[in-house]
Amino acid sequence: MQRAAALWLAIGLAAGLSACAAPPEREPSAFGALSLAPLEFDAIPGWQLDDHRAALIAFIATCRRFDRLQPGQPLPPAIYAGLAADWQGVCAVARGAEHGGTPAKQFFETWFQPFAVAGNKEKTGLITGYFEPQLNGSTKRSQRFSVPLYRRPPDLISVDLGQFDSRLSGRNISGQVRGNKFIPYLDRSEIERGALVGQRLEVVWVDDAIDAFFLHIQGSGRILLDSGETIRVGFDGKNGRPYRAIGRDLVAMGAIQKKDISLQTIRQWLKTNPGQARALMNRNPSYVFFKRIIGPGPIGAAGIPLTPGRSFAVDLKYLPMGAPIWLQTTNPLNPLLPLARLVVAQDTGSAITGPVRGDLFWGAGRYALEAAGRMKNPGRLYLLIPKSAARRTLLQSG
Repeated sequence: MQRAAALWLAIGLAAGLSACAAPPEREPSAFGALSLAPLEFDAIPGWQLDDHRAALIAFIATCRRFDRLQPGQPLPPAIYAGLAADWQGVCAVARGAEHGGTPAKQFFETWFQPFAVAGNKEKTGLITGYFEPQLNGSTKRSQRFSVPLYRRPPDLISVDLGQFDSRLSGRNISGQVRGNKFIPYLDRSEIERGALVGQRLEVVWVDDAIDAFFLHIQGSGRILLDSGETIRVGFDGKNGRPYRAIGRDLVAMGAIQKKDISLQTIRQWLKTNPGQARALMNRNPSYVFFKRIIGPGPIGAAGIPLTPGRSFAVDLKYLPMGAPIWLQTTNPLNPLLPLARLVVAQDTGSAITGPVRGDLFWGAGRYALEAAGRMKNPGRLYLLIPKSAARRTLLQSG
């Protein structure tokens, strides 16, 4: 209780100080539940103190995604994010800044316009974390290694709804065709009962169903094989069923208090209640499929290797993939310390829904596990858009 009280006290003090120091934001532009209010870089709390070069390197990596687009192609969310040409232009300058000595901070201030993000007029949202776990596994099934990680089934079809209606840009559905109907795909409980057995879809076998469940939530990980080799597996699609956070079920059951919910406490409950664990995990109908990753990783939804501490997962219905975003929150391992830095939208996830919602990638190892598992902090987001796009679609409408 004292830890939670300290967290909210720290956030309240930080918000009060920021409000005193920062100039007021200008009138926002509204896009459904999303609103964007233009402001100056000096009004962003902590902007002057970051390592902007680390963010520049992560942004340049994402430029490979923009390079593959036609210059006139709108960047989702198409209603405000501009054209691929806007982003390709700043990418060309970014590469020059990396090698030509232009300070990274100066690059962002010169070529981008910042906007304070709000959702339904709420400026504060939930910031969580994720990491790259390591599991024990084998390429052959055995008594020890009996839990499969499946690759994407050939009958699983994903549909980009934005191709049918621009208002649905960034939204996808997945399912399967039966006869002449497109229907939902198998849910977790059906797959766990063996619906995919015999199709030779196993990428690798692991030794713990609970570890596999959390790997599904993280979306990628490392597998230490019984041969001594370590391989990477990454996201290869999902069944399209809605994600359900079993932590909420544990709170409703009275098993864990809401203030104590974390990856660590959920995992401990599952381990100490094996008779109920499988049924509880199957309440989450979402199921993730994996593929083996060769080379650098893990790979985010942008198709780019993630950068610890700088890669950020967002809801693509509201925020554009590849955009720099200033994150303002608190340190999950010490809530009295601020965590404020420039990150890059390089990923997404089933649980990441809403305009002011994000998931910070912490990397691999024990520190990453502890930080990501405990991160569920209130925070604010400030979106950076190329000035050429902002002038056309945002500043004029605001």
